[in-house]
Amino acid sequence: MMVELSPRARREANRYDDWWRANRAAAPGLFEHELARAIAQIATAPQSGIAVRGKGGQDYRRLTLSVTRYYVYWRLLGPQHVQVVAVWSAVRSRGPAL
Repeated sequence: MMVELSPRARREANRYDDWWRANRAAAPGLFEHELARAIAQIATAPQSGIAVRGKGGQDYRRLTLSVTRYYVYWRLLGPQHVQVVAVWSAVRSRGPAL
């Protein structure tokens, strides 16, 4: 299964990774490691996570990075193609616009 990050998801992931490395000296690579594990899980089990409905009725899935407390949102683009569309802080009061 091919998993790609949308430009938005890549920007968000880079921003969170930069923040994590600057502010979590005890585990600077934890966000990157946890995100990589999530992407590997999505590649092998694209129907995992929680189903989420977007504004236009499109179906997405959401997986929680349990230690760093971020959500990863993705959608199926084809039988062997998944796109991660957003990486979002789980402590925000609302989710991203999907």
